[in-house]
Amino acid sequence: MIFKKYSFFILLLFGSASAQYTTTDESMTPLQLIENVLINSGCASVSNVSVSGGNFASGEKSWGYFNANGSSFPFTEGVVLSTGKIINTNGPNTFISDDGGGMGWNGDNDLNQALGLNNTFNATILEFDFIPIGNQISFDYIFSSEQYLTNPNPNQCSYTDGFVFLLKEVSGSSYENLAVIPNTNIPVKVNTVRGTGTICPAENEQYFGGFNGGEHPTNFNGQTTILTASATVIPGNQYHIKLVIADEGNYRYDSAIYLKGSSFSIGVNLGNDRTLANQNPVCFNENLTLNGTSNGAQSYQWRFNGNPIIGQTGSTLTFSPPYNSTQNGTYSLATTYSATCTNISEINLDFAPELTIGQTVYSYCDSDSNQDGISTILLNDIVTTLFPNLPSNYQVGFYSSPTSTTLLPNSFQNSTANQQIIYARILNNNCYNNVPVTLNILRFNGTIADETVGICVNIPASLIADSGYQNYLWNTGATTPTIQVAVPGIYTVSFENSSGCSITKTFTVVGSEIATIDDIIINDFSSNNTIEIIASGIGDYEYSIDGLLFQDSPVFTNLNGLQYTAFVRDKKGCGMVSQIFFLVQIPKYFTPNGDGINETWYVKNLIQRGLSQSIITIFDRYGKVITQFSGTDFGWDGTYNGRLLFADDYWFTITHLGKLLTKGHFALIR
Repeated sequence: MIFKKYSFFILLLFGSASAQYTTTDESMTPLQLIENVLINSGCASVSNVSVSGGNFASGEKSWGYFNANGSSFPFTEGVVLSTGKIINTNGPNTFISDDGGGMGWNGDNDLNQALGLNNTFNATILEFDFIPIGNQISFDYIFSSEQYLTNPNPNQCSYTDGFVFLLKEVSGSSYENLAVIPNTNIPVKVNTVRGTGTICPAENEQYFGGFNGGEHPTNFNGQTTILTASATVIPGNQYHIKLVIADEGNYRYDSAIYLKGSSFSIGVNLGNDRTLANQNPVCFNENLTLNGTSNGAQSYQWRFNGNPIIGQTGSTLTFSPPYNSTQNGTYSLATTYSATCTNISEINLDFAPELTIGQTVYSYCDSDSNQDGISTILLNDIVTTLFPNLPSNYQVGFYSSPTSTTLLPNSFQNSTANQQIIYARILNNNCYNNVPVTLNILRFNGTIADETVGICVNIPASLIADSGYQNYLWNTGATTPTIQVAVPGIYTVSFENSSGCSITKTFTVVGSEIATIDDIIINDFSSNNTIEIIASGIGDYEYSIDGLLFQDSPVFTNLNGLQYTAFVRDKKGCGMVSQIFFLVQIPKYFTPNGDGINETWYVKNLIQRGLSQSIITIFDRYGKVITQFSGTDFGWDGTYNGRLLFADDYWFTITHLGKLLTKGHFALIR
């Protein structure tokens, strides 16, 4: 016998005198266990009861009666089937029960087939025939096992003994296993129902009752919650049920099935419990009829929490709204078949409270710029506003109509401008109510246009928002309709109308400043004198050479004057700059006739143009050099070696620092 490590310390600290543990009794016959313990009803029609199990040298059994003995074990009494001695199933939980050593006795082929196993042994089997009087059988059970280890190694995670509750009609050939996880076909075993807290993965933990300490009423490491095995049957037909539990793989770590006394019902099924805890109560707007009609019944009596309901002596019991919480409880039907046979069928009913709905109108602002009464909102965000007192366990979804099954997206855009009705489906434990919700889309009346504003750098300008609104807020933090700005950039202001809808206006502030004339590019040695004004700055500029007529282009052509003034003006009024420039002028003729007018030929404005070092050379038509002078000289008087030359065309070249600037000809007229 292997003792559990923690048991010694627990017993030292707390002792065992005050603890209560289960007890077992091996003296009852199999028929007594079925008729007097498991079924315990005068309506039972049971036959062919048999049991097989361990054949221990001491005469002890692997099956028998158990009693909670005042302990905390959930069942007061019942039948226990084990893969070892049932005397070792009783608490405290101080040693490992692993009877049936050396593969003590055989397994069971029907269990092997039902669970897909081939290596079971130490099988304890209880089976019998019965005839149901109702349309369903059911009984409650708990599966307990030493294999629920609190500190297993990885290999032990696969340890699992097997058990089945096999049912078939006597005339049938195939069994149905009733020992399955609720609403599935998965057999209940250690590795299909397990809690958290160990290296073994949790499985269906809602059905795991817990790991046991040393003072547990039984000598097992853990167990499931109370589970119910049930099946639909045909009243009056004969059935065979076979309850089997066996070791699988090895004899170590026994397991047991506890069958609740008096829980084997062969009567009428009134349906599944409808409770708030199960999240399937009777809905506040639902009509419900319980039907307990049974062939051969002589009388009926409905009861509520054990007390007869006056006047309710038929086979059905009908409920109609409105309901209240005083109707929550256990409803039972006593069906009498004979003087010695009255069957009790029960169902637990809770009635969901009616949903109290407050505001069903939600108003919000059109959030986009076109203000057409079409806008997008997040539906999940409006639930609290619409239903502020809704309990946290209620669920809300939105649908386009009361009958729609398609959930509206959370990001919802109304399809009807200004106002649209949708439906809030409020769900409480599978009960729901459709509530119409009117969506009012509020528009920001009036046209609010963005603006582009030009300012002169470092000279403050006013940005003026639209008037007649409230709660102005600029991105500068200002809260007035008008602000002063001196720095270019993007400025936004939001403000609200009387409905509380806000809109944002954007000012794009473009900076400007007085220009700087960097250069004037002059092309004046041609028949079409041109200039280009090169200016810099962050402004938008226009150009002029007379201060009166301005143009966007900085290029001016066909200039014939000697002196001009270039003007660059900022279009936003941030100032104007000017600069004088000169053009070189080459006369086409001169008249050295002694009248004092146009007596010499010279190139004008060379000095002003910075070309004073220019050399002008004059030739006659034959290429003979007549004279040569600089840009600072007074020019040519029409003589050669003191002698007047004849009227004729003469040629010239202008060079500057050795580079030819231009060449041409002019006329000497006398």
